[in-house]
Amino acid sequence: MEPSFGLTNKLDSWQALADYHKKISPEIILSKLFKEDPERFNKFSRTFKNTADGSEILFDFSKDFLTDEALKLLVNLAKEVKLEKLRDEMFAGEKINFTENRAVYHVALRNLGDWKMEVNGESVVEGVQEVLQHMKEFCEEVRSGSWKGYTGKSIDTIINIGIGGSDLGPVMVTEALKPYGKQDFKLHFVSNIDGTHVHEALKDSNPETTLFLIASKTFTTAETTTNANTAKSWFLEKAGDESAIAKHFVALSTNESEVVKFGIDKKNMFGFSDWVGGRYSVWSAIGLSVALYIGYDNFEDFLKGAHAMDKHFKEAPLEENIPVLGGLLSVWYSDFFGSQTHLVSPFDQYLHRFPAYLQQLSMESNGKAITRTGEYVKYTTGPILFGEPATNAQHSFYQLLHQGTKLINTDFIMAAESHNPVAENKHQKMLASNFFAQAEALMVGKHEEELKAENTPDNLINHKTFLGNRPTTSILAQKITPATLGALIVYYEHLTFTEGAVWNINSFDQWGVELGKSLAKKIQAELDDGSEATGHDSSTNGLINAFKKKAKISK
Repeated sequence: MEPSFGLTNKLDSWQALADYHKKISPEIILSKLFKEDPERFNKFSRTFKNTADGSEILFDFSKDFLTDEALKLLVNLAKEVKLEKLRDEMFAGEKINFTENRAVYHVALRNLGDWKMEVNGESVVEGVQEVLQHMKEFCEEVRSGSWKGYTGKSIDTIINIGIGGSDLGPVMVTEALKPYGKQDFKLHFVSNIDGTHVHEALKDSNPETTLFLIASKTFTTAETTTNANTAKSWFLEKAGDESAIAKHFVALSTNESEVVKFGIDKKNMFGFSDWVGGRYSVWSAIGLSVALYIGYDNFEDFLKGAHAMDKHFKEAPLEENIPVLGGLLSVWYSDFFGSQTHLVSPFDQYLHRFPAYLQQLSMESNGKAITRTGEYVKYTTGPILFGEPATNAQHSFYQLLHQGTKLINTDFIMAAESHNPVAENKHQKMLASNFFAQAEALMVGKHEEELKAENTPDNLINHKTFLGNRPTTSILAQKITPATLGALIVYYEHLTFTEGAVWNINSFDQWGVELGKSLAKKIQAELDDGSEATGHDSSTNGLINAFKKKAKISK
């Protein structure tokens, strides 16, 4: 790969955007733009045609701070940072995660087409297909009831033990696709080292009918192995015989020696390569809980929808490239309009864990301050992503969107068709009315003349004024099917890629999570020792010693 270009804000295209922003920022009034251009919606919305199932997803960018000139300048920026080159290097299996000397190849996991995909000159297609076939056969055994536990009973409970991407992805997808789930399966996800998490899962489970999925690539992740060993102890208390472990524990891992030492049959290992980052791993063997729950055919549709968005990102011109537009808008808001946050609010209860999943995707990827050439950035990176499902969110933090002092660029997501069309679809119509109204209200606001026309008392005018002109992107799908969800996730993956390419940071390492972990190991040894802590600052020493006293820890 060629050397990177350094600081993005030194580029001509960045300066052109800065000059344009200075010129138009006092005048960019969304409601005025719509009045001036009746074709604005058609001009700035894009439709993704999902070849996986024939459905469409509408992305409406017309309520964003976009003009013809802004779009042209943003695309120029994408070209000058060589976004297309970096994208092509990723799809070619090159080691664009240079700090770890790894390819970034999660796109290969959902390559159900005929793409040739190689890393280090060796095809990865066959290996991916082999794991998928193993997953398919295992899912069919478990779901059909032919896989038996140690007492001859079929499995009815699945407990996935992982953390980070090994938890957030499977949790989110199984919740989002609950209408496709096997209704007589109980599903638990354990990630937190807080003993309450594993306790709550185990107390609701029968060891005779429970299957544990231990999700850890290295099989050494501290939280995961601790929870796994707690589950193993609970299981052996009931089963007695260690040979029974092989019927109730499988590993989503590549560390055969540790897996076998744990007691898991190596035939029940589901591996994946080092070019699969944790936050991109739901497409891999880490998605086994998803495939078990919704069935392998639906899991394959999930992969196909993802591949369809990959194809769009790989082939569409930048001006028409939906994830590229989303990423460029994020940069536009973060670095030119001073927005520090990105709200994703799905109008769909099944998507209630989607924002949490996107938090890791976005903030672990782009929470970086060093460029690929080693310089400290001179611009904002990594927006704070947050969200909750609407309409609940309307009754909590939407007040800040409408009348707060912060500019929060917002994505609203909705499916036209509900999985649960109750009460003659009254609920869905009410939900849709709020989906449309919130975006409109954020754009148009409510001003003094309207309030006076409503005979609002003078002393309340300012309190009831909504300034409006708050940008939103509306995403409207037909229905949240496996293929649609796959495409939506990949939209945000490549949006995040675009941000990182523009900011010239490595979006694929995560050194920032290591320091706290290493310090925690040292402190845990001190807790096990039981003596008074003295080797830290006075605050940390004081807290550790107060904990020891309260928890009655002593030598």
